Amino acid sequence: MLRKLLLLLSLGLAILLLQKCKTAETTIKEVDFRPEKVPYKMLSEYGFFTDLKQQKSNQKVLAYEPITPLFTDYAHKARFIWMPDSVSAQVDEKGDIQFPDNSVLIKTFFYPSDFEYRTQNQDLIETRLLMKVKGEWIAYTYVWNEEQNDAELNLVGDFKTVAWTDKMGSAHQIEYVIPNKNQCKSCHNQNNILQPIGPKVRNLNKTITYQDGRKNQLAKWQEMGYLKAFEDTFTPIADWSNEGEALEDRALAYLEVNCAHCHSRKGSAHTTGLYLNTDEKEHIRLGFCKTPVAAGKGSGGMKYAIVPGQPDSSFLVYRIESDDPGVMMPELGRVVAHQEGIQLIRDWIISLEGNCD
Repeated sequence: MLRKLLLLLSLGLAILLLQKCKTAETTIKEVDFRPEKVPYKMLSEYGFFTDLKQQKSNQKVLAYEPITPLFTDYAHKARFIWMPDSVSAQVDEKGDIQFPDNSVLIKTFFYPSDFEYRTQNQDLIETRLLMKVKGEWIAYTYVWNEEQNDAELNLVGDFKTVAWTDKMGSAHQIEYVIPNKNQCKSCHNQNNILQPIGPKVRNLNKTITYQDGRKNQLAKWQEMGYLKAFEDTFTPIADWSNEGEALEDRALAYLEVNCAHCHSRKGSAHTTGLYLNTDEKEHIRLGFCKTPVAAGKGSGGMKYAIVPGQPDSSFLVYRIESDDPGVMMPELGRVVAHQEGIQLIRDWIISLEGNCD
């Protein structure tokens, strides 16, 4: 009888311990974002993730994916947004999202060792936080440690050797550049003001998979209270990698996302007169038969940014193909050329009719 009683007590204790463990596992730490205290030293202090290494987001930290993403040396990216309670973003007349104070955009850069199996042996490199405090955007970078269990604030930039195998089985290795604070500002500069690049209505209007099923991102943001209702009159940009879409639409989407943050009327390269937005109406501003504004090796001795039908005579192609720091475009964000993107731009230029002489 005593033996049976002890057995029941042991069983009861085991069940109690199991319940406590389960409770501990399901307890979710709330996001801790205090604008007067940021930046925190460690990424984990914000509470954006319930599992930091696996990038499992907290309840109100919402994943998002642009239709056409920015190329960054073949890095994969996990993107999230968080906003405090009782506030929402609004869409302006241009389709840009105007975020409320204390909004945070979170982007983690990582490399799977094998791109065919992207969830295995991920090498987390950096997590960038873009946060809006007192009406201004501030950028902070967190560099992941060797143990891959946390990331530490870094304001001065860094280099890290990364290696991966692409989907064709070819091995690659590069010195990945982690930007410093000033470099972050240079890319996100619009009218001399730091601004987000990717989250625009036109680049978010697509369906993705959430834990509770598939849903259009803009609808999900509204459901979460992150975005006020708006009249959607904005045509989504093309997916540059979708060969089922029009070649020109894909090429212009690629150029807008990868180049127009500088090459636009409000960007840091506005003095060039080369504006690579998809809604640019003047062909010469898109580079058609456009001469360079300054002589030098950046043009490669070529006369025009784009010569219809002739990619090898177009210095736009020359610059996106180059790995020379004095020539390459974009100037920041890559150390290797994006071969697939280059081929897209080449194919588009080949398809163009006309001449410059």
